[in-house]
Amino acid sequence: MPGRKNQVNIGILIERGATGRTGQSTIACARQPASPRPQGRNARFSMSRRVSQTDLTGCLQQASLSQRQQICQQTGISYIDEEAGKPHEAKAEHGTGSQSEMQVTITAVGPDNRGLADPIVHFVTSRGANIHEIQMYDRDNERVFAMLLRIEWPGGKSSVSELRDEMNRIGKETGLEIRTWSRDAADRPPRVAICTTYRPEPALAVLRAIRDKRLNAEAAVMIGNRPSCRGVAEQFDVDWHQIGDEKGAPDNERMVELFDEYDVDYVVLARYMRMIPASTCWRFAGGRIINLHHGILPSFPGPRPYEDAYSHHMLTYGATAHFIVPELDAGNQIINQSSFTVFPGTPLEEVKRKGEEDNEPACLVEGLRRVVDRVVELHFHRIACVDPASSAPTSR
Repeated sequence: MPGRKNQVNIGILIERGATGRTGQSTIACARQPASPRPQGRNARFSMSRRVSQTDLTGCLQQASLSQRQQICQQTGISYIDEEAGKPHEAKAEHGTGSQSEMQVTITAVGPDNRGLADPIVHFVTSRGANIHEIQMYDRDNERVFAMLLRIEWPGGKSSVSELRDEMNRIGKETGLEIRTWSRDAADRPPRVAICTTYRPEPALAVLRAIRDKRLNAEAAVMIGNRPSCRGVAEQFDVDWHQIGDEKGAPDNERMVELFDEYDVDYVVLARYMRMIPASTCWRFAGGRIINLHHGILPSFPGPRPYEDAYSHHMLTYGATAHFIVPELDAGNQIINQSSFTVFPGTPLEEVKRKGEEDNEPACLVEGLRRVVDRVVELHFHRIACVDPASSAPTSR
């Protein structure tokens, strides 16, 4: 309409200390022109840039009154209009926190529709939760909606169970598959699912580290698209499930069912050589899937990193443990890398033997230790060092 200002949609993402530790808040603001859903391309709501509190003030000043109220209600930001004609001020409320507050990750996946996020966000904010991170994603051509919400939830462990019940109710009403997960709510070590294809060494190293109490975790289940590692599971008395057919093609929905059935906290891809669908990544988003890649990323991706590095006459080879995200990008999700050096002229077979038998298993165990000990977490698809004091492994 002539003379009418363009409206703006403002998304505020707040990242505080992951477990309520004292620290400066980081505020992210994404501004987009108000428009219908984009057609024919991926549309994703996420952090577009980090901004200062002054920049946040500018965003709020350009929003309408109703938009400001909605932003403040959903994010815990207070917008203070002191007097007419005076500059506005945006102020982040840190709060003192309490021991009963818990970090909770909520994921929702399902058929795309309007208003799917509203009941989830409204419920958690109405109960006093602080939103640390929110991401939304949809593929218009597939009509798939996905959402991740990382919050600081007030109340004890029983209230997390109540939150889960409410999210399940919302899921039934909206047709969404909602998972509510909190490391803080369980009085036990984190439970891991170990997924394999051919190589037994990484899974064996993880199970030995758990047995020897070098990893504070429980092996809940082993899953394979090939039967090669079944003997390893039987050796450590861990339930085994094969989800692949005679050609190794996995039943991905069965895999998800097993993750839920065994109530796993983390999924460990121990040289699991099949792609994880984006829908599975979103179901267990927020740093719950850890992959071992048998090469140094980002230099040597793909299924044959040893061969690729050897063809470039490299003398240093390595492995990478990283979080899995729906996009194929391990640039900002690397948890641990380890390497080894060989002499010129070392045969490829010897290089692979050293890598597969020694380097890869050690890389995965240390990477998994950093996750289960909560040294690192995944925030906004990037590594966040939560407890730097624990970054070095404890000698035993």
